[in-house]
Amino acid sequence: MKLTPESNKLADYLEELNVVDYSHPMIQKKVAELFKLELSEIEKIKIAYEFVRDQISHSWDIQSDRVTCKASDVLFYQEGICYAKANLLAAILRSVGIPTGFCYQRLMIFDTPEDGYSLHALNGVFLTSLNRWIRLDARGNKPGVNAQFSINEEYLAFPIREEFAEKDYPTIFDKPNPKTIKTLENHRHALDMYKYYLPEVL
Repeated sequence: MKLTPESNKLADYLEELNVVDYSHPMIQKKVAELFKLELSEIEKIKIAYEFVRDQISHSWDIQSDRVTCKASDVLFYQEGICYAKANLLAAILRSVGIPTGFCYQRLMIFDTPEDGYSLHALNGVFLTSLNRWIRLDARGNKPGVNAQFSINEEYLAFPIREEFAEKDYPTIFDKPNPKTIKTLENHRHALDMYKYYLPEVL
């Protein structure tokens, strides 16, 4: 699938946002911890991605009712759903000058179409050294989910099953989708939110 940036200005993918609050002291401290050594761009992306994927729990996987949204809150509580984890990865990478956007898939929320659909968030990251975008899914691995860092092939959490009306959206947005942020901001119980209130389409 051909990825299409929403904006042709890489600076738009470095902007600090209310939910991508990379100037927050806690995020700055974590960035300094993650990137202590002299690292290449690709090494930084891999380290940041694997940190968010592996060290920040997905709320559903740990059956936590806490809702996080802002990158700094996701880092503080060490948990969030995919929308929140995408905010954190964007914050870490934008803070070191690596353009990072937001991508989406429409997926079945559980195992059958009858259970409904939801938007799933992941990140688009621009590799300046290769002059191209890649997508990375920091949702978090578990049995049946094995997303990996790769600059050559995509290893996302969820392959699209077109026979079930699932969909890949090709656009790399410079801001998170407003529906996803409003969902996080308007709910206080993550498990109910996850089961019943996630947006289905962009």
